[in-house]
Amino acid sequence: MHVTAQHVATAVAGLILLRWAAQMLLEHLNRRHTARLQTGALPDALRERVEATTLARSVEYTLARSRLHQIEDTLDALVLLVVLFSGVLPWSHQRFGAWLGAAPWATAAWVLAVGLALSAVALPLRWIEQFRLEARFGFNTATQRTWWLDRLKGLLLVIVLGMPLLALVFQIVARAGPIWWLWAWLTWVGFELLVMLVAPVVILPWFNRFTPLPEGSLRERLMRLAARTGFRARNIQVMDGSRRSRHSNAFFTGFGRFRKIVLFDTLIEQLDETELEAVLAHEIAHYQRGHLVKMVSVSVLLSGAGFYAAAWLARQDWFAPAFGFAPGETAPALLVCALLAGVIGFWFAPLHRLWLRRCEYEADAFAARVLETAQPLVSALRKLTGNNLGNLSPHPLYGVFYHSHPTLLEREAAVTQIK
Repeated sequence: MHVTAQHVATAVAGLILLRWAAQMLLEHLNRRHTARLQTGALPDALRERVEATTLARSVEYTLARSRLHQIEDTLDALVLLVVLFSGVLPWSHQRFGAWLGAAPWATAAWVLAVGLALSAVALPLRWIEQFRLEARFGFNTATQRTWWLDRLKGLLLVIVLGMPLLALVFQIVARAGPIWWLWAWLTWVGFELLVMLVAPVVILPWFNRFTPLPEGSLRERLMRLAARTGFRARNIQVMDGSRRSRHSNAFFTGFGRFRKIVLFDTLIEQLDETELEAVLAHEIAHYQRGHLVKMVSVSVLLSGAGFYAAAWLARQDWFAPAFGFAPGETAPALLVCALLAGVIGFWFAPLHRLWLRRCEYEADAFAARVLETAQPLVSALRKLTGNNLGNLSPHPLYGVFYHSHPTLLEREAAVTQIK
């Protein structure tokens, strides 16, 4: 069958609507499954681990987030359909061309402007999430000033970093011939790796304050853990996560001499020293088991596939016209592929989530073996799940698509079997 622009437009619109329908179904299933906990349909194992008041708030929080997710998913689908099929993209492309010309930096400005406009559409829901939903459950600690300053700083970073990168990519498109996608991909990857290297030193401190963990028993315990697990870190730092939220976390960031362990101040408040040691052992496991390297490697390969797909589609006389552009235009093809990445990626999410959950099991097992007991980790997981009002019993199909971590009961069952 001969492929036409109309076929492509119909297929893309169908994929967008199909993803939206699947998202609505998954949210409905999870909401109904979670609501059953309010009627007493609670596994006995959960009754033993979770206080009734925590369970009630967890259910309420999960249901509230689900309602917001449905609004977000619906808005995302509507905006994507309008942007792709209303003619606004080719219109804006022509206007930018008439205003700035066809130089690579002008094309980069157009792509960046489209991305920023789409981000602005989502701002009201981000505000509602922070100052209505999160505040309602006692998590929000950000002021309006802090929140808007974060948005402004993010905007400046996108312009300062994104504009030169996009201009360089489109310069490569103009000069590198048919294999432009290969050189553009390598440039993109090199830039991402550079940002990952300098982010702990240059970018993160622009948003949060990092202070060394004070001398004392906790620091000594964590440094001994790092030493015996072979994780070389120059220091352990505390991040002022409480400026924005009461949610808690721990992570390490950077490479080589820039590597550092980071604990949220909220985490230190919520856990005792043995529990913090277990959490850090879990995070170190992600490094020692190569999870982060593998994650970056997969991201690199997927970005390469995306550049190749955009290059191939740009050469097809049926692709660009499906969205109102002239055949053979590379920049619009790149932009459309970027806009559709989430639609395609949604259907591969179960594979990604499955791998992430296996990584969590591996990290839990590592922590239990290093500490020679699973109890501190189990205790930490219970506290963190309760304090963060995690979904204690999601619908299995919902978890397949959305959950990167196993449930509390699943993690406890696995880690307590470690010998």
